[in-house]
Amino acid sequence: MKKLINIFVITLLGAGLSSCEKADPFVARVVSPVLLLVQGSDGVLSSGMTTEPSVPALIASDASVNLKVLELDKTGILDYKVGIDSLPVSGVKITFKLRTGAVIKEVSTDTKGVAALSTTWASLGVATPKAGSAVRLTASGTYKDVSFSKYFIITGK
Repeated sequence: MKKLINIFVITLLGAGLSSCEKADPFVARVVSPVLLLVQGSDGVLSSGMTTEPSVPALIASDASVNLKVLELDKTGILDYKVGIDSLPVSGVKITFKLRTGAVIKEVSTDTKGVAALSTTWASLGVATPKAGSAVRLTASGTYKDVSFSKYFIITGK
């Protein structure tokens, strides 16, 4: 009888544990194949840790911003002497767009992995730029058959 009760309890526990599995309630995501760093007119690269970095652009000239595209080489991750290396990715087509979806410009990354955008403030929807003017942009592309996007803000300086 005691053996029968033990089997019954184990069966209940097993059924209870298997019913605890829940489907992921969030949208399926794919990890970006590259690290994207944004650089404004001040020459400072974003850390890559900011979801939506804000970078300065001079209002006295065309708005310009650079996007640095890096592939993370993780082959030395377990060796503290090597670690993770950041390798520039060249030849990737980057599309710069307003958040409305309007395409501003398409450029390819150079040998240093940099895609440079230089455009008039008017093409960004700012007729008379002044300090503090801000435009929300998206840079997107595809690398190794995986699409990626980076949101950022250009702020007039």
